[in-house]
Amino acid sequence: MISVRYIVVTGGVMSGLGKGITAASIGRMLMERGYKVTAIKIDPYINIDAGLMSPFQHGEVFVLKDGGEVDLDLGNYERFLDVELTRDHNITTGKIYKSVIEKERRGEYLGKTVQIIPHITNEIKERIRNVARESGCEVCLIEVGGTVGDIESMPFIEAMRQLRNEEMGNIAFVHVTLAPTTTDGEQKTKPTQHSVKEMRSLGLQPDIVAVRCTRPLRDETKSKISLFCDVPVEGVVSNHDVDDVYKVPLLLEEQRTPLYLMKMLRLYPLEHRTDWVELIEKMVSINDSVKMAIVGKYTAGSQGTTHMEDTYLSIREALKHAGIGAGAWPRIAWIDAEDLEHNPPEEVLKDVDGILVPGGFGARGTAGKMEAVRYAREKGVPYLGICFGMQLAVVEFAKNVLGLKEASSTEFGETPHPVITILPEQEGVEDMGATMRLGNYDTELREGSIAKRIYGKDLIVERHRHRYEVNPDYVDEIEEKGMIFTGKNRNRMEIAEIPDHPFFFSTQFHPEMKSRPGRPSPPFLAFVEAMKERAGTRG
Repeated sequence: MISVRYIVVTGGVMSGLGKGITAASIGRMLMERGYKVTAIKIDPYINIDAGLMSPFQHGEVFVLKDGGEVDLDLGNYERFLDVELTRDHNITTGKIYKSVIEKERRGEYLGKTVQIIPHITNEIKERIRNVARESGCEVCLIEVGGTVGDIESMPFIEAMRQLRNEEMGNIAFVHVTLAPTTTDGEQKTKPTQHSVKEMRSLGLQPDIVAVRCTRPLRDETKSKISLFCDVPVEGVVSNHDVDDVYKVPLLLEEQRTPLYLMKMLRLYPLEHRTDWVELIEKMVSINDSVKMAIVGKYTAGSQGTTHMEDTYLSIREALKHAGIGAGAWPRIAWIDAEDLEHNPPEEVLKDVDGILVPGGFGARGTAGKMEAVRYAREKGVPYLGICFGMQLAVVEFAKNVLGLKEASSTEFGETPHPVITILPEQEGVEDMGATMRLGNYDTELREGSIAKRIYGKDLIVERHRHRYEVNPDYVDEIEEKGMIFTGKNRNRMEIAEIPDHPFFFSTQFHPEMKSRPGRPSPPFLAFVEAMKERAGTRG
């Protein structure tokens, strides 16, 4: 077995340039050549994890199989690399300092003054090597979050400098920067020059400079960056805009970037797969589309659609995967749930082929979401509810079908009909961080159900993130009226469906977390297929 190779991806100029997608794309093309790849995301914030961060500020919280609540970039790594990561693949300042302080209290540094160097940097390197070893990978991607020069990331950059010296010949550095274009079309290199200068002042020289730009880098721009940044011209990569992030691996492939890295790291192709090329070919051949609504609350109006897409990133990607599988692109209308509290759903949702209500927390927007659920149920519009979207589907059914007008969730306060109630193990929990029902749990599927048909198996494993559940005391009454719980984890309701509806399916778990390009989540695939059928009948 070869020694592990490390590829460190850093960023300069500004955040949000796509370090994660760049790293994931490099990893994907190395996989296509037969290498086992894993990924580590370093987040310099002091939070232990992303679990308590607002989706407004940080995008969605991605949940890993072991219950780790992490940055959305880990979701991109899982999708691109088709792997399942763990909480150890996400390193934060909070985790590092907490671990070092606990070791100091146990006396492991007895007699020593505990300092950034070597104790913090050693902890960082040790965690990286442990992940690489335990994953059995041959290539380990390391994305250093933030921007080179930020005070928060300094210990991590120093750890990468030390790692470079310790892994000489087995490590490469990719620096993602920006080349803005002026109104007259000139591509400016000064931001990239200053960013690389900052990186070099910290003891690191990039091997590849991946330059974000709106249009392909001109040859003269590449030559200028090569000269001023001391990188060969073939190491200057045009990371220009594409209409879909899944095309980035092929963008890098066209510039022979993976081969350049392999030569540098003394790797040679073990095989030549074309899975990703075939995926893109299938994507671009799709002509049909369906229109759907995602009714959520993390919209904040003025913050715009792009922010909402980050909030529900895994859902958007799962719909894309399902669209590829079903041969129809879901065209998403992002609906603020509060709009449905002031405008009738018959107007807002009249021309959609499907409605999706995603996960969430808190009372705001719930009335609007339940109006969307009611509309889907009564009008025969395909419906997919996820986590909170399942709980609200149950509440709506109890209110409008069972006649329990005051039915609600105990999350919103006292109610005479708590059809949704707190999980028993959550009662009395005071700390909010990492205390929900998180990660993988199994679900047994009922014979003859929609769930059994779309999954094709008796037992499934999906990821969870919730504190509340369907109250078992109301299950029989609800099922008598036509909503059936066809997936259970012991006495815990995991799937609710209405058999007499064209497609009404909701899950307590988050199926979007395990969806992959070329291997879509079964509920999402069935949802898109149902929308496609409805669109066909509507002409």
